[in-house]
Amino acid sequence: MLIILCITIALFVWGKFTPDIVALLSMISLFLTGILDAKETLSGFSNPTVIMIAALFIIGEGLSQTGWTALAGKKFVEWAGKSISKLLVIVSLGAGILSGFVSNTGTVATLMPLTISSAWSIGTLPSKMLMPVAFGSNTGGLLTLTGTPPNIIASNALIESGYEGFSFFEFSLIGLPLLIIALLYFRYIGYKLLPKNKTNNKPVNIESTFHKWIEAYKVDSGYYRLRVRSLSPLINTKLEQWQFENDYNVSIIRIKRRHPNVIKGIGQFEEFPDPSTTLFYHDIITVKGETEAINKLMITFRLGLLPLEHVTHELKHNLINQEVGMTEVIVNPNSMLVGKKDKLEDFFKRYNIQLLATSRNNKPLLNKEITVKVGDSFLIRGTWEAIDDLKEHHENLVICGSPEGMSKNVDTLSTKSFIALGALLLMILLLVFKIVPGSMAALMCAGIVLLTGCVPISKAYKGISWTSVVMIAAMIPMGIALQKTGTAQLVANALVNHLGSIHPIVLLGGVFLLTTTFSQVINNSATAVLMAPIAILAASSLNLSPEPFMIVVAISASTAFLTPVGTTTNAMVMSAGGYKFMDYFKVGAPLLLMFFIITLLLVPIIWPF
Repeated sequence: MLIILCITIALFVWGKFTPDIVALLSMISLFLTGILDAKETLSGFSNPTVIMIAALFIIGEGLSQTGWTALAGKKFVEWAGKSISKLLVIVSLGAGILSGFVSNTGTVATLMPLTISSAWSIGTLPSKMLMPVAFGSNTGGLLTLTGTPPNIIASNALIESGYEGFSFFEFSLIGLPLLIIALLYFRYIGYKLLPKNKTNNKPVNIESTFHKWIEAYKVDSGYYRLRVRSLSPLINTKLEQWQFENDYNVSIIRIKRRHPNVIKGIGQFEEFPDPSTTLFYHDIITVKGETEAINKLMITFRLGLLPLEHVTHELKHNLINQEVGMTEVIVNPNSMLVGKKDKLEDFFKRYNIQLLATSRNNKPLLNKEITVKVGDSFLIRGTWEAIDDLKEHHENLVICGSPEGMSKNVDTLSTKSFIALGALLLMILLLVFKIVPGSMAALMCAGIVLLTGCVPISKAYKGISWTSVVMIAAMIPMGIALQKTGTAQLVANALVNHLGSIHPIVLLGGVFLLTTTFSQVINNSATAVLMAPIAILAASSLNLSPEPFMIVVAISASTAFLTPVGTTTNAMVMSAGGYKFMDYFKVGAPLLLMFFIITLLLVPIIWPF
C-alpha cells in the first residue's frame, strides 16, 4: 500500500503524465496487487461526490452561457479598477463567502469562468487567480456547519459519542479568522509565489472584435434603425408584400416589438424576420442598405429614423445575445463557393443565417452579387447553433475566432439567465435544508439547466472538466485502500500514543499534522471519518473535552494545500491554471504553516480543553 502511494505521489510530482492517467494507473495497481477487489476498485465512478461534481460543472456552464459569469466578471473588473491585487482579494473573498453556503466544488465551478475572464481583462494571467479561488473556497467552507463535509462529520461524531454537536455558524468563530489570514497571505505573499503560466483560455474580447469588423466591413456605413409610425402602410402587413430587398435593396435584419403580446405569440424580438413576419405599430426595424435607399424607404412607408448609439454598442446590444451571434467566415481554396456568382444571401439563408457584409482584401464589397474568390470574407449573423451547423457542413469555410467563446462573453441577461440562476439558488436551498442528498440536488438542478435550454446538451458535455472528474473518481479507491489495509489506523494510533502524554496542545498539533497529511492524498471526507473517532478517543482517555479536537479535525481536513489531488477544488483549477504539482506545494506550504499556528493559538481559547 505504501509503495503504491509513494509511486503515485512521485508520478504526480514528476508531471510526465496527466493527473487522470496517474490516478487510473494507481487505481489499477491496487486491484492487480489484490489490495482491492473489482467492486472497490471501481467504486469511485459510482461515488455520489463524483456525480455531483459533473453536475456542478453543468450548472456552472449554465451560468456562463446565460451571461451571469460575463456580467459578474465585468463587475469584478469595475470594482478592481486596474488593481490586480484588488481583483485577487475580490475573487478570493467571493469564493470564501459563497462556499460557506454552496459546496466548495460548486463555488469553484461557478467562479472559475468569470475568474479566468476577469484575469485576462485586467491584464494578468489566470494562474495568478485560480489557486487563491480554490484555497479560498476550501477555507470558506469552515464558515458554516454545512460548508464542507468534514464539518458535518465532526459534529455528527460528537453527537454519536453523547456530546452536543456544533451549531450552524459556530465554525465561523475559527473559519472567519482563517479566511482573513488567507486573504492577507495571497494579497502580500502568495501572489508573488504563484506561477505565470500562459494558457490558451483567453476569452474573446467582444468590443475589440466589433471594432475590427467595423473597420474591415464598414458596417457603420449602412446600419439604421427605423420606427413604424401610426400612419405607416406597413402596419398589420407581412414582409412578403413589400419585397424590400428586390425593390429597395434593403435588408431587414431584426425587429424589436414595442408592444409584445404573449397571448398572440408575439415576442419582444423577431431575430430573423422571414416573409411571413407581420409588422405592427411602433415596431423598431433594424435595416442595412445605402443611405439613398433608406431615405426612400422612410418617405414611402412613413418611417421614423431613430438615433444610433456608438455603432460598437449598437451592434453588441442589438445584434448579439446568448442565442444569436455574429462571426466572420473566410473562403478557402477548396470551397464550393469559389467561382460562384449568386446572391450570397440565398446561400446563407439555407442555414438560417444572415449575410451582413462582404470584404475582399480588407476592403468592403457593396455589390449584392459578386463572383466569389479565395480569401473573400463574410460577416454573418445567426443562432450559435446555426453557425456551428454551417461549420460542420462546410469545412472549407473557415469560421474565424471562437463563436462559442464569444457567446460566453455576452453580458446581457435573458429569461434563461434567471432560470439558470434559479437552478443555482434551488440547489443551495436543497443543500442547506437537506431536503435531498447533495448529489441528487445537483443532478436535479443540472437537469433544469439542460431541459430549459440554458445549455445545449453538446455544450454541457464540453463544459465538464473530464480530467478532473476521472482523476477524482480514480483516487477515491486510494482512501478505501488506506483504511482497508490498516495503514492509516496504524500510523494514527502510534502518533496519538506518543503525543498524548506530553501536553494537550502538543496532541492537538499532532492531530492537525496527521489529518492534514492524509488530506493531501485522500478525500477530505474520508480523512475526517478516519480521524474523528481517534481524536474523540484520545481526548476521552485524557479526560479532555473532545470539542477542540473535532474542530481541529474539521479544519485540518480542509487544508489540502500541498497537492492537486487533496481536494476536488484543487483538481478543478489545475488544467485551467496550467499548474504543476510543485506549484501547489510552493504556494500552499506557507499558508498551511500559518493555519497550523493560528489554529493552535485560537482553538484552545474558543473551545477550552
